[in-house]
Amino acid sequence: MIVGVGQILLRIPTNHSLKGKRSIMKHIVERIKKNFNISVAEVNAQDNWQFIHLGICQVGSNADIVNNAFDKMLDFIDRLALAEIVDTEIELIQFSTKRTFYEKLCALC
Repeated sequence: MIVGVGQILLRIPTNHSLKGKRSIMKHIVERIKKNFNISVAEVNAQDNWQFIHLGICQVGSNADIVNNAFDKMLDFIDRLALAEIVDTEIELIQFSTKRTFYEKLCALC
């Protein structure tokens, strides 16, 4: 099992209010949730009207699937043209599959 976690920093150069930022952020987050199997939330910079700091997470069966989903999501954000991607950081965490939960459950039966 692979867990992908990361963060994305977006800049909204034409925005001049928190209300405008929240509208753009809400639109981006809703579109990501609708189109991808990725959890996403604003995690920092809530009071800064020019930046959106998003935390993201996805669980998958292998690293290629998780990386591919993140790449598609970043391309999607870029194509929305609502905010500029300033920085991204993604980390993949692999959990051991030596003995799965299913095998442990079967051992109890």
